Amino acid sequence: MIKLAPYALFALATVTIMNAEVYELRTYTALPGRLPALEQRFKNHTLKIFEKHGMHNVMYWIPQDEPKKSNTLIYVLRHKSRDAAKASWDAFRKDPDWIKARDASEADGKIVEKVEFVFMDLAAWSPKH
Repeated sequence: MIKLAPYALFALATVTIMNAEVYELRTYTALPGRLPALEQRFKNHTLKIFEKHGMHNVMYWIPQDEPKKSNTLIYVLRHKSRDAAKASWDAFRKDPDWIKARDASEADGKIVEKVEFVFMDLAAWSPKH
């Protein structure tokens, strides 16, 4: 039987807890001239609705350089698990508050051209924020 030192047990527990969560990196490409509308929708509605459905808003970015500065929103969400992420997204898409906010923000035309996403595990050696 292997006996672990107390600090090793703590490190093992920390890695297990950290790896139980999953992060989701999402990149939205807005249609020409529509990034401000996308930002307003996120700022005024989407972040709150994400939280309502168990998605934790980690951070949001707008690139500094063109052409992405004019049409790209990048953000990271944290989920309890990959299954939790799926359940949260399913509930989000059906949420009446989301549907209302989406429809109102797109009254003068669609906003998003393309959405890309990738699920990620936090590296065991990464600082956690």
